Amino acid sequence: MSLKGKDILSAFDFEREDLERLFKLADRLREEINDKGTLDYALGKVMVTAFFEPSTRTKLSFQFAMERLGGKVINFDVSTSSLLKGESDVDTMKIIDGYGPDVIVIRQKIPYFPHKVKDIVKAPIINAGDGPHEHPTQALLDVYTIWRELGEVDGLKVGIMGDLKYGRTPSSLSFMLTRFNNVRIYYIAPEVIQIRDEVLKEIKGKVNYMKVDKPEDVIEELDVLYITRLQKERFANPEEYERLKGVYKIDKKFLMKFKHIPIIMHPLPRVWELDPGVDELPQAKYFEQAKNGLYARAALIKEILGV
Repeated sequence: MSLKGKDILSAFDFEREDLERLFKLADRLREEINDKGTLDYALGKVMVTAFFEPSTRTKLSFQFAMERLGGKVINFDVSTSSLLKGESDVDTMKIIDGYGPDVIVIRQKIPYFPHKVKDIVKAPIINAGDGPHEHPTQALLDVYTIWRELGEVDGLKVGIMGDLKYGRTPSSLSFMLTRFNNVRIYYIAPEVIQIRDEVLKEIKGKVNYMKVDKPEDVIEELDVLYITRLQKERFANPEEYERLKGVYKIDKKFLMKFKHIPIIMHPLPRVWELDPGVDELPQAKYFEQAKNGLYARAALIKEILGV
């Protein structure tokens, strides 16, 4: 089934056949882009990146993806917009849509904001992160990375570690993993920042999962260790953030204690939870993961545009 003209608001908007098709398309586009540089699939098409919240990898990879497909990118800059004059973000979206873009990529700190404007805006919307709620295209590139590195997703054991309460990547990754068979997720975190009940409710009966306190309890069973940072900007109480800061950290010395080291992933940016010394290990895949975002998002853009 084609994704042409569709909004992508959640990881649940992808069926397994969509993912497998997108992964293969991403691999094909990787070869074409590496061979030719800029392609012509999206000639005459315009994408707007409407980011109401800071971003490096997501924004740049979307912009690079559209440019590599041959299309044009219009970047909406909050710092020079009428939002500073008091214009509402909904009115801003109406204005952007009124200029006739072919696709709009939205990053917003307000949960469900893309869902709120999808019926107001004519152009297809891609959710590039809505607060602590979801980040479906991050999950797309995450699972694409797992598929490329391990050759499959079925039957894998995935540890998701860190700030599972406030982070949006653990929820979308969990949702997307339900599309595969016999996957087991280990949620590794102190109880105070464990995975939200609303996420567990969505995946119950669709994927096996277990809560774990410490990575050392399960690391040798894992195929993938997916690390996330503490979402400092989402903590209402700064003292709670400081108290939890030292709870977990992965470094080379820690990993070398184990006979088996899983592939190490991280959506980035990292702060103190993943030591740069880990970069030396062959299992470190997070920079490749970020690079994969260009090709995974290019595949998605191509499908949504129907080109």
